[in-house]
Order: sequence, then C-alpha cells, then structure tokens
Amino acid sequence: MKVLVPFKSVPDPNDATVAGAAASMPKSVINPFDEIAIEEALRIRERGEAAEIVGVTIGASAVDEQIRAALAMGVDRAIRIDDSRALDPYAVARILRALIEKEAPHVVIMGKQAVDDDSNQVGQMLAGLLGWPQATFVSKIEFLDNKTRARCTRETDAGLEVVAIELPAIITTDLRLNEPRYVSLPGLMKARRKPIEILSCDQLRVTVRPLTTTLSTSRPPKRAAGTRVDSVEELMAKLRGEAKVL
Repeated sequence: MKVLVPFKSVPDPNDATVAGAAASMPKSVINPFDEIAIEEALRIRERGEAAEIVGVTIGASAVDEQIRAALAMGVDRAIRIDDSRALDPYAVARILRALIEKEAPHVVIMGKQAVDDDSNQVGQMLAGLLGWPQATFVSKIEFLDNKTRARCTRETDAGLEVVAIELPAIITTDLRLNEPRYVSLPGLMKARRKPIEILSCDQLRVTVRPLTTTLSTSRPPKRAAGTRVDSVEELMAKLRGEAKVL
C-alpha cells in the first residue's frame, strides 16, 4: 500500500522572530498537523500495512529544509511542486489532485488544517475533486478487509464518531492521533543525501491561479491598560458610563 502525505511549511510559532517587529525571515517548520500525518504514515508502515510513504509539498527551494526533516523522520520519497506563489486552498487541492492521479496512492493522509491560515479546506476540496471518500478530524485509523477499507474515529463537537470508508480515500488528522517522533541528527545527515523529486505544474498538466489576494496584514490595536476599582458600585458605574455595556 502506498501512502501519500501532503505537508506545508509554516512559520515556527515558537520562533521569537515571528512576533518580533525586527523579524527578517522567521524560521519555518512542517505544519504541526501535517507532522502528525507523517508520523501516522510511519506507524502504518511499521505495522507492515504500507510499503511506501511519499511526502509532497508545494513551494520554492526554501522549503527543502522541511522536506529534509520529513525524510529524516522516515518518509521514503519526497516530491516538491515548484511554485512560489501564495496559493489558496482550491489551487493547492487542484495541484495535489494532479499529483495523486500520477502517483496513484491507496490513501492520502494530511493535517486537518495549516496553522498559518487555518483554512481547513484542502482535504475536503481534494476529496471532492477526486470523488474519493473522506474522513476528517481523525484521532484513530484502522485498516479493514485486507486494506480495502479504513475505520476512522473522528473528533466532533458532540464527541467521538466512528466511520468506515472505502479506499482510496482522504484522511485528515487531528491532534490526538499521535505524538510525532523527534528528528535525530544522524537522520538529518542521511536525509541530506536523499534526492528530492522536483515537478512543475506544467509537468503535472495543471494550470492554477490564486482566486484570493491578501491586500494587507496588520497587527490588532493595542488594548488600553486596565484600571483598579475599589468597589462593586464603582465597577458598575464604569461599565454603564464609560464602557457602556450595561
């Protein structure tokens, strides 16, 4: 069974330069939800249920560092779609569809959302474009009937929901699925010697253009400092007279 794992490079939320005004180029990492997807693919292979794990990302050469990290975790083969544009979820889904039609995986496992834009759309759009079943927000995966179906436990607002889907399918991962392994230094050194297959949208015979444009990005205004009050009566008076919320 071949498992395809799309992943995205995002700014490291733990990097101080992300929040600092003097930031030049913040450090990037694999999107945390996608890292969970990679870990789950590795565990599936370790159980003997997968023969190959293919990692794929879209971006310029700057994302090769995150590709090396995925290879160091244990991904068998890595593909980078060379496109430096700021692509919206629909464009990403169309590119991934073209690659999936070329690679013909049995299952695609990916993070439920990226932590930079929080769109939570690519997995669902990709399933729709392919006409494949989907299981989203998954916290447990089991393969059934000689790996022709998957039983997935989903995280929902109402609790846990268990669904069974036919393969091939799209599965998006939630936080409680697993804890990703740490990348070792020897693993990183070995990953630097592994090849990265680079493809273009032209090679995949797909033409996409972003349908949304970011006009500006700005920080929210600073909140005024709070004040102390000496009594409930003073608090109520300020809420009525100054804040006008009562």
